[in-house]
Parts: sequence; C-alpha cells; structure tokens
Amino acid sequence: MNGIDGGVPPDAPEISTGQANRVWSVTAPTPYVLKHYGDPSRAANEAAALGLLADHGVPGPRLLAANTDTTPPWTAQTLIRADPTPADRFLDELAEPLAAAHRIPGTHFGRLAGARRHRSWADYLHVRLTAYAVAAPALRTTARRLHQEVEASQHPIQPVLLHHDLQPGHLFREASGTRRLIDWELAAFGDEQSDLGRLAVRLGLDDPTPVLALVDRPDPTAEGRLHLYWLIHLLADAALSTDPVVRARAVARLSRSA
Repeated sequence: MNGIDGGVPPDAPEISTGQANRVWSVTAPTPYVLKHYGDPSRAANEAAALGLLADHGVPGPRLLAANTDTTPPWTAQTLIRADPTPADRFLDELAEPLAAAHRIPGTHFGRLAGARRHRSWADYLHVRLTAYAVAAPALRTTARRLHQEVEASQHPIQPVLLHHDLQPGHLFREASGTRRLIDWELAAFGDEQSDLGRLAVRLGLDDPTPVLALVDRPDPTAEGRLHLYWLIHLLADAALSTDPVVRARAVARLSRSA
C-alpha cells in the first residue's frame, strides 16, 4: 500500500502491551496498526495467517503491507475500530469467529510460515515437548509422560487453522456485530482442540472441560485430547514464560495433574 514502508511516523502513539513486539497506531493518511517483531518467523507467520483469513472470507485484520526480511521485520494491518470484548462475554462471542477459523483446512502441521513443516500432528507435538524439556530440565519427567500420551493417541487429525493465542483482549466486536480475532503470529495448522487447550490455560482454568462448550458436537475423543493439549500448553508456560507468576502457576497446575 502506498505510503507504508515500516517506518514509525513521529506522531504515532505506541500501543505495545509489554510483549516482544512493538506496536503503533498510525492515523494518517489511512489508519492502520504497525507492528515490529522481535522474531522474523512470527512476522512471516502472522502475514501468512492474515492472508489466509482474507482468502477464506473470515473477518480479521486485513494485511495492508509487510516486509519480513528487514530489521526489524514488520506488518501493517487495518485498525480495528472497536473495544475488546468484555471478559464476561468472551466465550459467548468467541464461538462464531473461532468456528470460522477452524473451517479453514491446513496444508501441513505446525506454523504456517517461517518455521519447519511437520509430517504429522504427533511429530509437531513431540518437537514442542522436546523444546520445553530442554528449556526446563526440572520438568523433563513431565515432558516424558506427555511424549508417551501423544504416542498413545490414535485419533486421526485433519489440520485446520489454529489461532493458538486465544485470550480476552484478542477478540473485538464492532458496532455492526462483526467479531474479529487479532494477533495471529502464533497461528498453526493442527487439531482444533489445541486451540481450546491453550484457551483454558489463558483463562487460568484448573479443569479445561468447560471450554468444550465452544464446540457444537465434540467427538468422543475430544475431552481426552483437550486435556492432553491443556497439559502441553501448561508445560510451555512453565518452561518458557518470562513472567515468574505465570510460570509458577503453570508448574503448580502441572503438579496437581500428575
């Protein structure tokens, strides 16, 4: 788009929320959100996810421009003119846009772009579990147990688009009623239950089962898969979170589930 080159206009207010990325709201000539990434693979992944949403007619931010090869890598996205959905309405409002995303079929397993593609969902999970164990050697026993549970799972997985960072603050409802999910940099192709497991972690649930209400007709294996992914996402927080409070809570929940 003309006039967008990844540079920060001097009058653009920063709206970053303390994460690895820096984000600005740009007002002229056309309002947009400018996002600079600490990790180029996340920039490439979010750009790919926004393109996929547009291709399938799923509401979300529209990608206006991007360059993932510069330093820093960046994307420019349409500004969502709405407030985040209130926490007490989040699950009710989330069901429709999440179902729309989960109807988008995947071409492989794992991140959309900027990272390794995996031959199977189990392969992707094993790689993630290995990374968590390396980052947190004290949790290797937990990682080993989850490796075994992944290996024992026999449910065939057809990959679909996952947001993989569902939480209050990432869902907006416009005055027209259109609901839009933002922040797609962690998007992946995989089992839809993994999105729900991650959501249960972000909501601080001690039992992930309530989020199954987001699925119209869960199959008989859904609850077991959800519980497994919930534990895997807890392990991710316990091993990788930079917030000591988040890390401690994840360790505590893993201990209670052992």
